Parts: sequence; C-alpha cells; structure tokens
Amino acid sequence: MKFPFIDLQAQRAVIADDIDAALKRVLEHGQFILGPEVTQFEEQLAAFEGGGHTVSCANGTDAIILPLKAWGVGPGDTVFCPSWTYAATAEAIAVIGAVPYFVDVDPDTYNLCPKSLRAAIQKSQNAKAIIAVDLFGQPANYPELRKIADEFGLKLMADSAQGMGCRLGGKAPIDWADVVTTSFFPAKPLGCYGDGGAMLTRDEDLKEQLLSLRFHGRATAPGDHAKIGLNSRLDTMQAAILIEKLNIFEDEIKARNRIAKRYTDALKSNILRTPKVIEGGVSTWAQYSIEVPNRDVVMAGMRAADIPVAAYYPLPTHMQTAYKNFPISSDGLPNTMAAKDVIMALPMHAYLKPQDQDAVIETLLGLV
Repeated sequence: MKFPFIDLQAQRAVIADDIDAALKRVLEHGQFILGPEVTQFEEQLAAFEGGGHTVSCANGTDAIILPLKAWGVGPGDTVFCPSWTYAATAEAIAVIGAVPYFVDVDPDTYNLCPKSLRAAIQKSQNAKAIIAVDLFGQPANYPELRKIADEFGLKLMADSAQGMGCRLGGKAPIDWADVVTTSFFPAKPLGCYGDGGAMLTRDEDLKEQLLSLRFHGRATAPGDHAKIGLNSRLDTMQAAILIEKLNIFEDEIKARNRIAKRYTDALKSNILRTPKVIEGGVSTWAQYSIEVPNRDVVMAGMRAADIPVAAYYPLPTHMQTAYKNFPISSDGLPNTMAAKDVIMALPMHAYLKPQDQDAVIETLLGLV
C-alpha cells in the first residue's frame, strides 16, 4: 500500500520527542493509575471544549454507559439513537438492559434527524434519553435536539467519539448536551495509543457520580461503595500521550479542514455527493465520506490501485444480528437505508501529503 488510510506515524514524527519525554516522566513517578497526568489532561480538555468538567474513563463505550447508569437508565427504559453509527452506541444502551430505539438520520449530514426522533418519541414508552452522534466529525443539530429533549423531559447525550473538537456556531456540543462522550481510540481525531475515553459535563452532581461510577462506585468513606459501578479508568500513560496530542489538536483540525476542502473542490462536480457540513458547523473530519454510484466496484478499483478506502457503514446497526429485534422509527429509516450502499470514505488525516491526495483524486475520477 502506497500510504495508510490514517497515518498515525506521521503524527508521531511531529511530537515523538514530547511523547517520549512524557512517558519517561510517568515511568519515573510510577503513578500508573490516576496519576497527575490524568487530572491535568481532564482539566485541559475541559478548557479546550469551553468549560465544565471532564471525567476520563477506559474507553468510549464506557463513556456512554456511565452517564446512563448515573441517570438511572435501566431495564424497560428507552434511549433513542441513530442506526447509522458504530454499534457501540446502541451496545451501551442494551448492555445495561435498556432499549435502543433507532432513529433515522438527516440526508445531508448523516446525523440524527429531529423529525424522525420526534416521531419515535411519540410512539415510545418509558423514554429516558437521546444519544446524538457527531458522525464523521461534524456536530449534530444540537439546538433542535435540545428543544426536543426539553419538550419531552429527556436527557441529551452527545456521542462525540468522531467529533471531539467540532463546533456549531462557535460553540461545542457541551453547550447543549447534558453530557458529551468521546473515545480516544487511536484512529479518532483525538486518539491515544490504546483505549481511552472521557465524559464532559457542566453538571457538578453528574461529575461526582461519574467519578464514583468509573471507580467501582466507591463512596467517600474508606472501603465503602455506594453504587455498583465499573472499573473504567484512563491509564496515566495514555493521559500523558493525550496531553501532547491535545497541544497540537487545534492545528490538526485546521489541517483536516484544508484537506477536506481540497477534496471537495476537486470532486464536487464529478460524483454523486461530497460531504455537506451543517450551517455554522466546523467538522473535525474523522472521515471524509462521499457518495458514489456502484460503490463496491469503485472501492475494489481504488484498492487495486493501492488506494485505501472504507465503507461507513455497510450494515446499519438496526440490521445487525444482535440488534434486529429493537424498535425503529415509524418512518422506516429511509435516509439510513439509502446511504448504506453509496457511502465511501477516502484517506483523511492531518498529515495527508498533497501528492497522495492527488493520487486519491485522480484514481477516483478515473473510476466514476
């Protein structure tokens, strides 16, 4: 393969000395669980996202589970989420015994559709929460989703695993959502060198509950546990890595947007559709996903030319074996079903070289 889909080594080359020094500090002080770097990173990420509190955890899936547990969501309760996302979003709902209720997406942004959501809420029972997903890196329509959440008395969670750093009207998702969750899986825009996750909130009580739940539900009294929680802590070494990555994250987001614009300028007149970002939105471009006819044939041609591509997602969650029996919105998710056969993601990262991007563009245009 001429170049990778996401080039983590190109990023490492920029900050290798800083990361090596950060890891050395952790090895020397030896506080491998909840060491000082964890607190430092939590404070810096909260500041980057516009205030509030960050509570880190072991992975992005736990980051969704923990707030649901803090809100008392459990068996018999309904939580709404898009089907057009990675299965972890629905998994986090189902694993605590609640019911994931699948909602359609907007045809332009592929994010949660307010109209489909409202229809689902009106036909559901025991509704407790909404999980929006910042798919491919751009923010969901949080002003509309907040209105719906308030109208029906529901909690609003932003699953920003792909969208950490995105903005809408200059604001971060935390300005609307009761909690923002994210993953630091290495391929994410802000990723570590293993698993990791975090939750951001402006709710002081929720923060305290999350701190307890991520550490087995421990109470303030020594040896006591007030809740049944999880063992879900961010390793100090991963926090040390994330501090260095956060230091360059703003510049990387700008680079990703330059690269996305270059793709769009070259492709917009030649394929079915290039990505459309919500008005006033800034995407972190976790993926640059386009719509092409004969998607599978085009993907095969790209790979034959040593150009890495991917399909996000060939099988929506509601069609997957483990999730087939959960409810879907009465509209039948038409936008989700239409997108699943035409979406293809191109190489995207902050260090994509112009000559490599040119090769992607030239090869694609020769196939469509």
